[in-house]
Amino acid sequence: MNTAWAEKVYAGVLGKFIGVYLGRPVEGWPYDDIQQRFGLVDRYVAPELGLPIVVADDDISGTFTFARVVEDAVKVEAADVGRTWLNYVIEDRTILWWGGYGRSTEHTAYLNLRRGIPAPGSGSIAVNGSTLAEQIGAQIFSDAFAMMHPGDPSAAVALTRAAASVSHDGVALECAGFLAAMRAAAFDTRELESLIDLGRKYVDDVRLVSLIDNVVERVDSGSDWREVRDWVDRHYGYALYPGPCHALSNLAMSLAALRLGGDDFTRAVAVASSVGFDTDSNAGTVGCLNGIRLGLAAIPQRLRDPIADRAIVVSADGGETVTDAAREAWRIVASADRLAGRAPAPRRPRFDFEFPGSTHGWTSCPYQPGGISTTTFLDPAETVTNFSTVASPTLYSTQTVHVRLNSEAPADVAPYAVYSTGGGVHVERGEAMAVDGAGEIAWEIPTVGNAVPFRLGLELSGAAVRITAVDWIGAPRCWGQSGVLLSSIWDTKPVALAPWVSSAKNFEADFATTFSVSHPDELGVVTTGTRDWLDYSIRSTLVFSLHEAGGLVVRARGHRRFIAAIFRAAGVELIEQRDADRIVLARRDFAYELDRRYDVALSAVGRRLELEIDGHTVLTATTSQLAGGGAGFLIETGTLSADGVEIRTN
Repeated sequence: MNTAWAEKVYAGVLGKFIGVYLGRPVEGWPYDDIQQRFGLVDRYVAPELGLPIVVADDDISGTFTFARVVEDAVKVEAADVGRTWLNYVIEDRTILWWGGYGRSTEHTAYLNLRRGIPAPGSGSIAVNGSTLAEQIGAQIFSDAFAMMHPGDPSAAVALTRAAASVSHDGVALECAGFLAAMRAAAFDTRELESLIDLGRKYVDDVRLVSLIDNVVERVDSGSDWREVRDWVDRHYGYALYPGPCHALSNLAMSLAALRLGGDDFTRAVAVASSVGFDTDSNAGTVGCLNGIRLGLAAIPQRLRDPIADRAIVVSADGGETVTDAAREAWRIVASADRLAGRAPAPRRPRFDFEFPGSTHGWTSCPYQPGGISTTTFLDPAETVTNFSTVASPTLYSTQTVHVRLNSEAPADVAPYAVYSTGGGVHVERGEAMAVDGAGEIAWEIPTVGNAVPFRLGLELSGAAVRITAVDWIGAPRCWGQSGVLLSSIWDTKPVALAPWVSSAKNFEADFATTFSVSHPDELGVVTTGTRDWLDYSIRSTLVFSLHEAGGLVVRARGHRRFIAAIFRAAGVELIEQRDADRIVLARRDFAYELDRRYDVALSAVGRRLELEIDGHTVLTATTSQLAGGGAGFLIETGTLSADGVEIRTN
């Protein structure tokens, strides 16, 4: 993808984030209450409500999680996107509105997938009826798919509709396709009227054709936005359609906001955030399209600075949760290259600052005077409960951080890391290093008990310093947790458990060991780590209770794609789990006992896997998988206790 288009992808991602964060605090508020409290929501109102600006939100998590199908699948059809849902969604916890089967469109589709109904049947009118199938989700989770096809609206519509059919059907797919065509064409065409005319060509449903024509005829940039809002509510409001959040209602309001804003990015997202309906979804839709169409220059700095690119993309792949607009934009660019058959670009540093104004979350540090820092894990000061927010750190103790920088004259740079220990916030500071001109510093992240750093920072003194790249890669040299983590029987989830992402029904600190993992069904998986972890080992002392299978996991990307060493039916196995398929790579008889301690280690180096029990190698195998991923535990229909865990680079 060319540089100009890549920058437009970044602008589209950033515009999506801005719109969501503007509209999120007032989502679900009655229109009159929004007007009485805030009027036009043209600034971040979250602080006025005592809330952080950057929070988990389904519009962001769904959009950027489901787009990973292009990274993970050989081909990309509806069924592949459905499998992506099952791999990354944690049931009853992440991404979706878990409102119940037959009530929440996405919850219903997810349960259909679980029951063996593949996409597109999982979201079809034939299975779910038109009310569920025609709600808003198709158009709010699809931005990334269109940005993978810059300048090619037909391909953007096809991929968007395939992805959206996991959960939606009927006019909801038409709305998603209409917006997808506009987004793809916006890489080359700035003029809104032309984009609307082009998008309309991909619409067949007479209801949507009529809606588009009526909004275009009634609304322009000179209209009064409050009068337009009332007109949309009378003609296309929620009360006129079945279900809680109909696609046509929201498409009408999003299109009206686009026309009201014209070429003013702020006005368009502000209107979408102020009029009720689904404020964060609609503002995100408007912000993404206008980011692509109008470019970075149209997005004011006052909307960029407070979020500093940051986002939280919650899924079972916990190491990808803490992210930013530039990283997500480069992922979309890489996916576009893959779809187009282009060779993959070389790996970029974690923070490359290449897009104009990109900061990757680096701002003045709230914990260290005179420092700048960025989040590497969930910041405890930003805890909210609106959506289940699970994550693993991007950075662990004993990993080495490399910082490339440039100074005009001698300067001192001191790296530091900020930890949450349960008793408060703790800062570990490295020695100051002298820099004069272009240079690089390296620092190994210190170990602070069972804690993990949630911010990485730099103290700068002397001459002005320009940071050009920050990076780390691979598994930690030696990171682990040990000891009994419980301090009270009433607190089974102490802060030390925070780095772990669990699909198991019960993952808790234990009374006699460090962890207890319990799950009543298949695939109870608990992991920590990132996709950069490739060659490493995991070691723990395991104690089995009632169970069908259990053991250690490596190279997990989500909770249905991993490598594992498992104990089951008087034997041990090395397996690859790929969605619903389990491939046994090696097996041998091994008579193990319940309630006995076994020191177990599983290592992955290149394609070689090795299982060690009580100091003896008992199985080896060769895997076909060379993708990195996190480590942890697997339990199926039962309970596994684990005393301590150690991740070590091989």
